[in-house]
Amino acid sequence: MKTALITGASRGIGRAIAIRLSQDGYSVAINYKKSKDAAQDVKKQIEELGGKAEIFCADVSDNKQVEKMMKDVIACFGGIDVLVNNAGIALPQGLFTDFDDLTAKNVFDTNVFGTMNCARAVIPYFVSKKSGKIINISSIWGICGGSCEVIYSASKGAIVAFTKALSKELAPSGICVNCIAPGLIETDMNKNLSDDDKKEFAEGISLGRVGKAEEVAETIAFLASDASSYINGQTISVDGGMI
Repeated sequence: MKTALITGASRGIGRAIAIRLSQDGYSVAINYKKSKDAAQDVKKQIEELGGKAEIFCADVSDNKQVEKMMKDVIACFGGIDVLVNNAGIALPQGLFTDFDDLTAKNVFDTNVFGTMNCARAVIPYFVSKKSGKIINISSIWGICGGSCEVIYSASKGAIVAFTKALSKELAPSGICVNCIAPGLIETDMNKNLSDDDKKEFAEGISLGRVGKAEEVAETIAFLASDASSYINGQTISVDGGMI
């Protein structure tokens, strides 16, 4: 049985990914930072569906915590085959000049360095077995940029570049690194948006609606599978066709 570690898997897109991969027969390592009860709920749901899952607490921005988590996951499941770097934080919309350096640092510590910490921790294991999948979660704003989302956009753009460069470095070891760039998805991260806000945003989407976390999870499931064995270094937009 293969194992997948999903960071930030207690809610939203991460939760949907954990449940979806369990349906493909993966043992699932559910990472969380603060939401232990929510992580336990994901574990319970997976087990009720006949899957296997365990929860692991770690702040991905802390490299030592990440290294310990990776060792614990491998010890628990006997290995790891897929890493999904989903953990991330956003900011309220606002002008770039209204945010201070500490705020920007906190976003980059989680979104960028958190992704790097987890990749760095798993790479030696993947290289030793000459296989593995790393799937990073960026955002449509990391590709096209968002007004009043400058810091968040910059952090997610860094993940796109990181994916492209790391994929070239790890390809000779049989490791694939890809990226997903979701558009506006119905999650807690976007709960501050009113129905009118969502309706206005949907007017700029060719499918005319907000996306679902489960739709992002389906693309992750494909990239995690053997069916994607010749896809590497790509950023796939799951955005409903933004106009």
